Amino acid sequence: MFSACIVLFVLSAALLKNSGIWPWIFLATGLLSGVGMWDLVQSRHALRRNFPVSGHGRYLMEAIRPMLRQYVVEGDTDEVPFSHDQRAIVYQRAKQQQETRPFGSELAFYGDNYEWINHSILPSLIADHDFRVPIGGAQCTKPYSASVFNISAMSFGSLSPNAILALNKGARLGNFYHDTGEGSLSKYHREHGGDIVWELGTGYFGACERAGVFSEAKFTERAQLDQVKMIEIKLSQGAKPGHGGILPGAKVSAEIAETRGVAQGEDCISPSRHAEFDTPEGLLHFVARLRKLSAGKPTGFKLAIGHPWEWFGIAKAMLTTGIRPDFIVVDGGEGGTGAAPMEFIDHVGVPMREGLMLVHNTLVGLNLRQDIRIGAAGKIITAFDIARTMALGADWCNAARGFMFALGCIQSQTCHTDRCPTGVTTQDPSRWRALDVPDKAERVKNFHDNTLRALREMIAAAGLDHPGQLGPEHILCRVSGSEIRSLGSLHAFVQPGELLGGLPHHAVFQQFWADARADSFMPPKGVAELRWSKLL
Repeated sequence: MFSACIVLFVLSAALLKNSGIWPWIFLATGLLSGVGMWDLVQSRHALRRNFPVSGHGRYLMEAIRPMLRQYVVEGDTDEVPFSHDQRAIVYQRAKQQQETRPFGSELAFYGDNYEWINHSILPSLIADHDFRVPIGGAQCTKPYSASVFNISAMSFGSLSPNAILALNKGARLGNFYHDTGEGSLSKYHREHGGDIVWELGTGYFGACERAGVFSEAKFTERAQLDQVKMIEIKLSQGAKPGHGGILPGAKVSAEIAETRGVAQGEDCISPSRHAEFDTPEGLLHFVARLRKLSAGKPTGFKLAIGHPWEWFGIAKAMLTTGIRPDFIVVDGGEGGTGAAPMEFIDHVGVPMREGLMLVHNTLVGLNLRQDIRIGAAGKIITAFDIARTMALGADWCNAARGFMFALGCIQSQTCHTDRCPTGVTTQDPSRWRALDVPDKAERVKNFHDNTLRALREMIAAAGLDHPGQLGPEHILCRVSGSEIRSLGSLHAFVQPGELLGGLPHHAVFQQFWADARADSFMPPKGVAELRWSKLL
């Protein structure tokens, strides 16, 4: 192709005086010839040196591959990472468009893992779809009534100013909460006055002397704002559990520096672990400390489940200290708003359903479940996603990418490049200013409202009055072509108080519960000995 460009360039130069298309051919082939010459002299890409000009076709196809796959190749129900149908239902509900489907389902009713909820011959009559759950135990003096569907943690910095503004305004219009993410409480979170859950990560941004160094005074100043309804300590997140982060100094603008409480122009480091505690009991004392500093607001923590003995240690610390978190949010390994290494996104962290059931079972087994609320996040889009998650033990659900779709996200998968085409995940003003805040806020509210309307209809069809009445027996799953099981029979569930009097017949408890420690996150003795035996 390069040779053809050279020939056409020379030919068009000779015919340049003639009218017609020759001047245009001269310009085009001259430009391509220049590209080819550069390809020959550069040394970074062997493909371009061997195939000047035409080698760029490979990079073009790489660039448009996600769009081709998403709009041309994949089927309506192929989840990579969200299916066309999942995206479409969000767009339709956000825009108040018709969302009914013609001609039957496209799902394979007789395929493995097909799930459904059984209906009742006598459906319930439910007047209101604003399902809520009270959060705040005996040690909390300012309980909060939360919607069963809320905006999950996404930081200012990861999301654009207008995206934060639209999300928070939508949360205020719809009367549900907006989690700040670990990037702290920015002026964009506060402008419209929507309910806030302040997430405090390992950097303690917004409440730090410098990144990673906690400041009681700065925390108290923001935590006692009326708009802040709950405090959430982030132990780990589904997208990259056990992994810290760094925002290069060049990207730490004056605005981000002010929001996070760090120095402008310096690297903003989010450590992989907390500095304020290093034991399960230390975590619980930190919970109590933040609850007191926030003047009694519900305080809890978010985690993606990893080593089960670490979670068991936290549960045992609730007994040894007498301190109860008001809530726990279980984030699934399938979370993905935060950019992360491929290995972390694909292979680190327990998926949400298994993590949720482990937390729920442990609290039930310790007779603590009635005191502690559980939230869950991890690829939740539809009313059925909410129903299934609550049936497995959650009191409410959070969603991040679902609300990004409501803002207009098209799943271009360019969140980490600062080149988001819809202005949702970029700090480029020329892009995020195109995101119209009043319009997108209304769509955020509509998505939430219409999803809960659908949940009301589904719950009523099952003969129930509130999604909190859902249990694992309500959700059925086809496990093979000839076998159907309820989630209640498919999974093991612990009986109330069972962990106080012995061990349940549940493999993970049998293996790790007895040796888990309230005073240490270290692995049980047997696990540690096994590790050393492999090294010796």
